Amino acid sequence: MTTSTAATPLSAPLYGASFGQAISRFFKKYATFSGRASRSEFWWWYLFNTIIAVVLYVIAAIGGFSGATISETGGTQPGPGFAVALIPSVLWLLATFVPWLALAWRRLHDTNRSGGWYFIGFIPLVGGIILLVFFIMDSDPAGERFDR
Repeated sequence: MTTSTAATPLSAPLYGASFGQAISRFFKKYATFSGRASRSEFWWWYLFNTIIAVVLYVIAAIGGFSGATISETGGTQPGPGFAVALIPSVLWLLATFVPWLALAWRRLHDTNRSGGWYFIGFIPLVGGIILLVFFIMDSDPAGERFDR
């Protein structure tokens, strides 16, 4: 399996991708649902996205706490900074939803499963666990059938 981006075309999975390579390939393959994605491409992006989400959540929480008030019923009303801080979170979600779905689709292809298996994640309780197991699995050479 190749680890060099010079030797690995964008249409092929990059096994052993570094953090930066995975992020770069994520955005370069923005809406590419064909082909495959290696575990390293998938999990480096997952880590990066989690870090961004935590940072945005902390910013929104700080914005909510600053200027927060207590209502007459005893509930807390977030401060005006919460709405302002929430905007980057929504923009991030909108900007990364399609490429995230495409990456998950390609990761399933790398395990020799149709991307349609992604929807098993909507089954309450067990669907997400099954999908997680699929994402963790080793690459299957038979997944080459999804390459174009």
